[in-house]
Amino acid sequence: MSAKPQGRGPLRLALLIASVLLVLSQPVQAQDADALAKKLSNPVAALISVPFQYTYDDGYANGGYRHTLNIQPVAPFSIAEEWNVISRTILPLAYQKDVVPGTDQAGMGDITQSFFFSPKETGSSGILWGIGPALLLPTGTDDLGADTWGAGPTFVVLKQDKSWTVGALVNHISDIAGTGSGRRDISNTFVQPFLAKALPGGRTLAFNIESTYDWKASQWTAPLNIQYSRVSKLGSQMISYQGGVRAYLDGPRGGPDWGVRFTVTLLYPK
Repeated sequence: MSAKPQGRGPLRLALLIASVLLVLSQPVQAQDADALAKKLSNPVAALISVPFQYTYDDGYANGGYRHTLNIQPVAPFSIAEEWNVISRTILPLAYQKDVVPGTDQAGMGDITQSFFFSPKETGSSGILWGIGPALLLPTGTDDLGADTWGAGPTFVVLKQDKSWTVGALVNHISDIAGTGSGRRDISNTFVQPFLAKALPGGRTLAFNIESTYDWKASQWTAPLNIQYSRVSKLGSQMISYQGGVRAYLDGPRGGPDWGVRFTVTLLYPK
């Protein structure tokens, strides 16, 4: 059996899990579902959530592919009468084959930890924003990380009305540990413009570009994601499930061409 069909095994499993969730999930009162869906479109909303985001990327040179599961807990903390801090963590688990030709790797990637200081109330302009630090923690195993510490600024700005959310999330992370001992000298800027259309019943159609510019390699990597999501519940647990496709608008030579994504988010509204 070729490597490509073997690599699609976890993808088939993810699709099976998605199908089971669709069957077992229950409707939520429309007003509550719409309110939660709107908060999910806002990266600095005061909502505790734990997304499990599975991504399959294909089309690497030499038949390579990559499976990634990002565990991304989000937690708001009140620090003053008018201010929140929003903690956003990205913990990646990955398996890849022939991304580096002739090899395969499995394990944990580097953790990205961000903190956004954000006002609790929207101003008269209706614009929401948050700003703070982003940290890269060298937790990567099996050559899946940069093996260095990184830090830099991050900010998000967006505007929401009854049915539309439009905005962008940006960060820049540079190496702060110095070179040597296998460390990579990194300088990466992440720019994620996003647009979401709220639909009745807690449903959302979302578009974003997860673009990263590697200043050391002078190279963009820019997948466009198109995703559909719905707020529902399993028993008493509020959840959102999301599925979509992605196409790479730019990337390094030999990189992926396309992918699919499925996300289940556990929701803990106040």
